[in-house]
Amino acid sequence: MSTMVSPSLLAADFTNLRSDIDMINRSEADWLHMDIMDGVFVPNISFGFPVLEAVAGICKKPLDVHFMTVHPEAYIETTARIGAMMMNIHYEACTHLHRTIHEIKKHGMKAGVTLNPSTPVHLLEDIIGDVDMVLLMSVNPGFGGQKFIENTIAKVRRLRKLIESTGSKALIEVDGGVQAETAPRLVKAGVDVLVSGSYVFKAEDPIQTIRGLKNL
Repeated sequence: MSTMVSPSLLAADFTNLRSDIDMINRSEADWLHMDIMDGVFVPNISFGFPVLEAVAGICKKPLDVHFMTVHPEAYIETTARIGAMMMNIHYEACTHLHRTIHEIKKHGMKAGVTLNPSTPVHLLEDIIGDVDMVLLMSVNPGFGGQKFIENTIAKVRRLRKLIESTGSKALIEVDGGVQAETAPRLVKAGVDVLVSGSYVFKAEDPIQTIRGLKNL
């Protein structure tokens, strides 16, 4: 299986969103990654449901929606109604993770769990069989364009080991500082899905950049 690529909308040109979504539709991108930030869980506010709904109307790729918010469980119904494929919530923001994951699935979406850089993967051992994907943040969440945290490579290996030893079918996704130098190392360590923002959207040829990431 080739590597999956989920370009991050946060790096798109919001004055010209339709053109950027058209590019995504024409590209070999597998999904479109959308970061919803509330200014509480992370020190930034990105966009909310009006943008999500507008993009869902014109994007032909499945939507990979990442909630960097407190109380993500409050948004399950709306996210499902808009048509998201994946609803990804933070381990650190969710007291009743098992219940929330099963709610997400009950509403017809795939369920993802995200770990911040300082959250160890072993905390997922009792839930790894229930999730469809684990997203490892390779930067501190909240802002695009940050420097890649090196420990992520070892963390991917630990997560791959946990998935294999439990027979889980979870995919591994990484978000933050994914570019020409870090992407091959991440894939080698066992990553299935690469989220890439600035590296794709600010590229001279974004379609070619996406193809390059897929062929790693």
